[in-house]
Formats: sequence, C-alpha cells, structure tokens
Amino acid sequence: MCGIAGFVGSAPEQELRTQVCRMADQLVHRGPDDSGLWVDAEAGVALGFRRLAIVDLSPAGHQPMTSSNGRYVIVFNGEVYNFGELRKELEPLGHGFRGHSDTEVMLEAVSEWGLEAAVRKFVGMFAFALWDRRERVLHLVRDRLGIKPLYCGWQDKTFLFGSELKALRVHPAFSPKINRGALALYLRLGYIPQPYSIYQGIWKLPPGHILSIQAGAQASLELPGTARYWSAKEVYETGVADPFQGSGAEAIEELDRLLRESIRLRMIADVPLGAFLSGGIDSSTVVALMQAQSNRPVKTFTIGFHEQEFNEAAHAKAVAAHLGTDHTELYVTPKQAMDVIPKLPTLYDEPFGDSSQIPTYLLSALTRPHVTVSLSGDGGDELFGGYTRYVRTRRFWEIIRCFPYISRNAFARLIRVCKPATYNRLLGGLSPLLPRLARPSTVGDRAYRLAEMMAVRNPEELYHNLISYWRHPTEVVLEAKESPTILTQSSDWARLADISQRMMFLDLATYLPDDILAKVDRASMGVSLEARVPILDHRVVEFAARIPLSMKTRSGQTKWLLRKVLYRYVPRELVERPKMGFGIPIEDWLRGPLRDWAEELMSEDRLRREGFFRPEAIRELWAVHLSRQRNRYGHLWNVLMFQAWRERWG
Repeated sequence: MCGIAGFVGSAPEQELRTQVCRMADQLVHRGPDDSGLWVDAEAGVALGFRRLAIVDLSPAGHQPMTSSNGRYVIVFNGEVYNFGELRKELEPLGHGFRGHSDTEVMLEAVSEWGLEAAVRKFVGMFAFALWDRRERVLHLVRDRLGIKPLYCGWQDKTFLFGSELKALRVHPAFSPKINRGALALYLRLGYIPQPYSIYQGIWKLPPGHILSIQAGAQASLELPGTARYWSAKEVYETGVADPFQGSGAEAIEELDRLLRESIRLRMIADVPLGAFLSGGIDSSTVVALMQAQSNRPVKTFTIGFHEQEFNEAAHAKAVAAHLGTDHTELYVTPKQAMDVIPKLPTLYDEPFGDSSQIPTYLLSALTRPHVTVSLSGDGGDELFGGYTRYVRTRRFWEIIRCFPYISRNAFARLIRVCKPATYNRLLGGLSPLLPRLARPSTVGDRAYRLAEMMAVRNPEELYHNLISYWRHPTEVVLEAKESPTILTQSSDWARLADISQRMMFLDLATYLPDDILAKVDRASMGVSLEARVPILDHRVVEFAARIPLSMKTRSGQTKWLLRKVLYRYVPRELVERPKMGFGIPIEDWLRGPLRDWAEELMSEDRLRREGFFRPEAIRELWAVHLSRQRNRYGHLWNVLMFQAWRERWG
C-alpha cells in the first residue's frame, strides 16, 4: 500500500524532480517506509512514490520500478494478490525476477501480454501509473471496484495525477477552483461521486478504467478519454443472462470456496496482519475464514461505545471468543471521538459527509500499533442484499406503480398546495391518534416527503430520492447546476428485472467506491495501515451477480447466502441481531458540545460572505434541528464538513 503522484508537463529536469518530490511527500502517511522518483526530462514526465512496505521488504521492491526490458516504468498503489501464480506463468516465457514483489510481476506481465490483457489477469486492489518509454504514453489504471483512489486532470498545460488531492495541490500549475456542480452532488449524497472531484478540471478515474495521455497532448478541462476493461453493468447483465443454476446448498459451498480463496490470497504479507471485527455478518465471516486457514490466533480489533445504541463491542468479543482470536478492544469516550473532528478535512482531502468516518479512523488508529495490514468486511451489504432499503423501496414502488403517473403527480401537487406548517397546525388535534413519528411537528414534512416519492417516474428515480439528503441541492448551492451521475443517467443502468437487484448494482457503482471504500482508505492510510477487502474480490462479485434474489433476501432476512456460510463457523445466536450502523451520536453532539463549533461554521454572516450557500436554507434547518422538531444532522453534517474542509484548504 502506497501513495503515488506525478505529472506530464514541461520543465527542466531539476524542476521536474523538485516538483514531483514535493507532491510525493504530501503522501508520507500512505508510505512512511521509503520514497522514490523518476523523470524523463525530454518527455516532461515525472513519477513520485511513497512506500508502505508489505510484500518484499528489501530494496528489490523499491519504486518507481522499471521493467526488465527497460520499456515501462511504474508507480503502484495497492496489491495484486495473485502475483505468485502470474509469476509461475511468466517464468517459462523467459522472464527473470530480481525480487519477489507483485510490482515486478505486474511490469513483466504488461511486457508479455500488453497492458489491458495483463490488467484483466490481476486479482487485487490497485491504482497505478505506467509510463511507456517507447510510445511516450502515460497510462493510469484503477481497479475494478474502485478500492484504491486515483485523481487526475489538466491544470493549465500540465496533466497531474495522485492518490490524494493534497499531492496535486502543491504543484505550481494547480488552480483550486470549486466545482459547484460537484458541491451540489455532495450536499445531495454526502460524498462526491466519480468522475467528479471538488475541483474544476480534476477528476476521479472511474473504477475499471484505463486512461492514456500522450506526451505533448492538448490540455482540456474535461476528463480525457478512457477505456473500460471491466464493467459492473456488464457483470450484472451477464449474471442475469447466465444465472447460477445450483441448489441453495451448492451456492453455499461455492461462496465458501470463493471467499476462502479470496481471504487466503489477502493473508499473504511480509508484515503482521489482522482484521477488523464488529461482530456483524460481514466481518465475522471474514474473520472466521481467516481463522480456519491460520495456524495461530488471528489478531482482531474492535472499538466500543458506552452509548449502547452504538455499541457492538460485546457481540464482537463473543465472536472472537468462539473463534479463538487474539482480540483487542477499545471503548471510546465522546472526547476521543470529537478530538478526531479537526483532523477530518486533512484525512479526507475533499468534503466527505459520512460521519462513520470518525469511528473508522479510531478503529484504524487502534489497529495500527499491532499490525500493518487489516482485513475488512466491506461489500457484503451491496453484493448480498444487506440494506433494508432494498426491500422497503421495492415494496413502496409495488404499491404506487398501481396508479398512473399522471394521477400520482396530480396527487403530489395537491399535497403541496399547503405548506408543511399548515399541515402541522391543522392536524394538531389529531396528535394523540397519530403514530409517534407522524405527530404535528413532523407531519407536514412527511406529507411533502410522500408527495416527492409519489411523483417519481421509475424505481431508480425513487431510489435516488430516498438516498438523498438535500433533495433540491441547487436551491441551496449558489450558481450551481447539478452534474449528471450514474444515478441519473438511464443509459448507465443495468438492465435488471428486479428493483432490488438494480439498487444493489447502483450502490456497487456509486455508494460503495465513493463513500464506503473512500472512507476506509483515507482512515486506514491516515495511520499508515493497509485495509484489504476480500468480499470485493471481483470473482466473488461476479458470482454474486449470478445469484438469484431469493438467495440474497429470504423470508425478510437479508444476506441469506452469506449468513449460511457464516453459520458453518459461528453459531447463529452470536450474530443474529438487528443491523447496527457504525455510528456515533452526532445529532446530540451538534445540540451540545459541538454547537459552538457548528454555529461558527454556519453563521449567517460567514455563509453570506463566502458565497457558496444560500444562508436562509441552512439556518432554517439548523433551527429545526436545535428545536428537536426533526433530526437533520445528516444534512447539516454535510454542510459542516464542507465548511471545515474549506477552512483547512481555502
């Protein structure tokens, strides 16, 4: 696991070296063990690297690394887990190796089979830059699921790239102009979806893509053309066309086999290794299969909270005891959690609103003194139907689809004739008869919410509405036009008959890489810890796409197939409980110990002076939250994280 940075531009050799060294040094947290740079002054290419040594700790693993034929130079962030098998394929073809790193195998694979064919063979998580000295082309490549980050784009006449934005910011050509369309998306979703970043002209390379830049190419503010070597859309459509035909027992056996192999590969390391354990289905499955393949107790790590509604530590401890792991837990105080908040803008590098970023960082910080690599259970919800919203959204759509769109839209307009406050006032006398969540202080908002949901044209639009915080962000972000995403472009949707499967696909293509995986990457790398995600081996993903929905959700139970694998190793009573988010009580902290901090960042004068948001909308929501009429911490946290980020980065 490492940090990479570089550029294609025009400067004297010493200036190229100085600039790329500065860029790479911004990523020292991603690679504290070693550094390196390589330049081609004639072509104006500079590659920088920071290393966290995991495999082949010797100098033979040093980067930038050149292929044995001298044609290719690489800087590489991530791991290719099947490098041993690939090496065995390459050696009979005449390729020799100086060391035993995966990086060297990657270079020889590209030399033998070509870039795209080689990448299709790689099993792992990776973001790398490859300079072809013969063709004078820089190739950027990102793994299939977007586990590893890669930013890139033209600034003036220089093409920049790096693992994090902080590496790009220090280049003299960089111009930090806020992308207001991306800011509107951020308010809606709580993260900035690929291919956008918070800056104009800077992009996230989409997962499963290769971007190629010829030396001397014409600069552009748009994302340069890319080639896709793996497509989640095609995987899901192929899965429907060629579904798994076996029985439930056969599916359990196959998933067990695939996960065992995925975890075996991810246990290969020349440094201490462990796992995050929450006691939930996903992390417990990963740890169980690790322990089944280990000849010593696996090191596991959990954080707990004294607030019981957020605490999973006792469940994790019970699973650890059953499996016989070497377990470490830390109970976090509110002060420890709040002390992380000032670090968030630096850690996450662009606005990021998922408040579980705080416990994720604390868990990583707990883990790092003991191990250098930790396996994580991310991906199980998206692949195997773990979110209850999949079932609830489908049920709601099945009800409203019975009515023509024109009738639903007319009903929605009728609801909106009155303002929310009017509904609250008129229905006040009915308060004792209404469910708790629909009593006068909220019934108006809920009526408007129902109107929005009734007026959708298709399930994807309904889902987009349900996962949005600010549902009309361009009314809040000044001078903004909301940019299109996979969530809004029907041509990007997988053609799947079942609504729940379509939602899982959309989450896999958006929420997973841009929220969940970004959160884990920045939190873990912020403390120089490598996090590996075995459930997201692309072969597991491709198998999950072939599994019928009845093997994902059954009789109201989510993740049926994954649970059945886990029950082979852990008694169901240790893991069967309602799903818990990995959260902290931000909503109450904003009304208490964080109130002054929030008030300063969202003061009307400040908002008006800075000119990004319409102050009235934010102040109104802040007042509603403080009054306890509604819990609006999600909306407000997104605003606060942008404000704190801008205060840090300007």
